[in-house]
Amino acid sequence: MYGSWIVKLGSRARFSTVCLHAGQEPDPSTGAIITPIYQTSTYVQEELGKHKGYEYARTQNPTRSALERNIAAIEGGNAGFAFASGMAAIGAIATLLKAGDHAVVSENTYGGTFRLFDKVLSRYQLAFSYVDTSRLDLVERAFTPSTRMLFVETPTNPIMQLTDLAGAADVAHRHGVRLVVDNTFASPYVQQPISFGADLVVHSTTKYLNGHSDSVGGVVVAVGDEEFQWLKFVQNAEGAILGPFDAWLVLRGTKTLPIRMMQHNANGLALAEFLADQPHVRQVHYPGLPSHPQHDLAKRQMRGFGGMLAFDLGSLAAARCVLNSVRLLALAESLGGVETLISHPATMNHASVPADRRAALGITDGLVRISAGIEDIDDLKEDLAQALDAIK
Repeated sequence: MYGSWIVKLGSRARFSTVCLHAGQEPDPSTGAIITPIYQTSTYVQEELGKHKGYEYARTQNPTRSALERNIAAIEGGNAGFAFASGMAAIGAIATLLKAGDHAVVSENTYGGTFRLFDKVLSRYQLAFSYVDTSRLDLVERAFTPSTRMLFVETPTNPIMQLTDLAGAADVAHRHGVRLVVDNTFASPYVQQPISFGADLVVHSTTKYLNGHSDSVGGVVVAVGDEEFQWLKFVQNAEGAILGPFDAWLVLRGTKTLPIRMMQHNANGLALAEFLADQPHVRQVHYPGLPSHPQHDLAKRQMRGFGGMLAFDLGSLAAARCVLNSVRLLALAESLGGVETLISHPATMNHASVPADRRAALGITDGLVRISAGIEDIDDLKEDLAQALDAIK
């Protein structure tokens, strides 16, 4: 399941143990149990043409290497590549495409991903089709002779729609297409796309992997040798690397990923159930609710249902009232931190998506998104209750 380079771990090591130890070993010079922050730009060579595996910090850094090995193991892949942001990681994946190539993308993809594909990469003779990837018949119908990539988010942001990963892998591979999965919303604790057949997995490490809202980064995990060789080359050639301090912060985060995700799962479900009973709430989007149209798929494909949910209050005025009335929940962009965040997708994380497209996706002006943190659930419920009571 995991690469042979995992330090101290056998092939049967369980998930929590892999998170804690994979890719790391005590510092050989001091015995420090935590990987040091190698804050250096270059490395002294022993003699001309002879060095210790490190030449220049854009190309290699020991702290970044430890993180890359760690996350590759957590996701069950063969290699990881850490970048300066999640969007830089997605940009690196896009370099696998060539002029004239076509990619099929989840229609409810993250606003930043849509902006990159639609406003930037489309200028370079790349074509993108956006489809409801929860319907594999529509996915297959969208393929053309020039399709080279199927880019899927599951659950989607913020409507929490799911894609059958095993089914998507089957469709993609029958057509000779790579399956790329943005696993940021779920985290590798909740689902491991490679085990379902994905070729590449991408994360914004800013979110659940880091988990403490104090680092920005991204990572790509690869399975195949072709992707490995190319991403290694592109990471060095383009230089959008993750710095050593940020790599160290994410390594700290992955050590507690399993126990954090258990609480995120519990609080996400509890808030979804609470909101489903509130008179001002018209609809709750959360795969852990039996009312979710893909609840059965979520039970098969996910371990828990995650900490992300959204609910519709019917109007911008109602949404504004709640967003401005919460006290404990923080009105902020991003997700996946230990603190609970609340946001307004239409004007915040999906503001770059045209209004008519947002409406077609169900991202209404009354939609509110929550990233459930790990606070006491009763405190979160009380805060939401008083904010909902403020609606006139």
